[in-house]
Amino acid sequence: MRRKAHIAAVFAVLVLLAVAGGAYALDNSRSDQIAEGVTIGGVDVGGMTAQEARRAVRRQLVEPLDKPVVVTYDGVKYKLGADKLNVRSDVPASVEAALEASQEGSLPARVWRHLTGGELDRAIQPAVRYDEDAVEEFIAKVAAEINREPQNASVEATGSSIDPVPSKPGRALREDELRTELTAAIESPSHRTVEAQVDKVKPEVTTKELAKEYPVYLTVDRANFTLKLWKKLKLVKTYKVAIGAQGYDTPTGLYHIQNKAVDPAWHVPNSDWAGDLAGKVIPGGAPNNPLKARWLGIYDGAGIHGTDDVASLGSAASHGCVRMAVPDVIELYDQVPVGTPIYIG
Repeated sequence: MRRKAHIAAVFAVLVLLAVAGGAYALDNSRSDQIAEGVTIGGVDVGGMTAQEARRAVRRQLVEPLDKPVVVTYDGVKYKLGADKLNVRSDVPASVEAALEASQEGSLPARVWRHLTGGELDRAIQPAVRYDEDAVEEFIAKVAAEINREPQNASVEATGSSIDPVPSKPGRALREDELRTELTAAIESPSHRTVEAQVDKVKPEVTTKELAKEYPVYLTVDRANFTLKLWKKLKLVKTYKVAIGAQGYDTPTGLYHIQNKAVDPAWHVPNSDWAGDLAGKVIPGGAPNNPLKARWLGIYDGAGIHGTDDVASLGSAASHGCVRMAVPDVIELYDQVPVGTPIYIG
């Protein structure tokens, strides 16, 4: 009985050794074969040898990476070529990582996987390298093409009219978002197109806010000797005025009311036409002071003032100023703050 037991034990050991040897041999025969369920950058390399895996990865992953990455916006395409990116991927290192992953776990676990056709379910992400400066230059180029400054609402004035100019929103490329999507596209053989996203940029002055932006506006039509008062871009009143005589022309263009005064003093210019008064200061309200009642300064000594020479209204008679009837200039004065735009045409 003892002899039989001894023989049985020896036999069992021999069987175990045979099984172990077979398992080792089976596992060793698969040492250069990647386990089922392993992928490299999305390429299924399960069951392949290292050489086969390298060929598959180059064909399905690396070669497509040579295609340009395209950014689209509003029907326009911007291409980032592989020559600029200098894309590189270490295929041998990725395959080696896949082989190492295939050998993970215990010998019995590997043998059982071999025998049953089990899968490892392991995704190897290959190291894709590229010129990041090229990406930044490309994003800057796309931004320069897409970005647009907002346009504030404004007015186009003539001597007799005010025409509102509507505002336009601007746009700004979402650069951080594009950078993230570009990175993903550069490293993906199948995802080579990215749609750029933008933010709308609101102007500081919108069309709806334009009237509030211009509560008061003045226009002077020299040809028709009129001054118009506008409030919130609507005509309130038209006044008859006199303007500068030939050689003393009232300045044209856009100006702003610089200063105001009640019964202004007259600082007589040092000009020949001033005669004995040249260089003197005539007090406000004095009979020989032509600046009657009110003064609204415009530019370089020219301004709007009252006159008692009402016969000159409707003609070119002043030395550059805009003359108004005294009741009119008094009425206008209180409605026009310093800074009010005035267009003289």
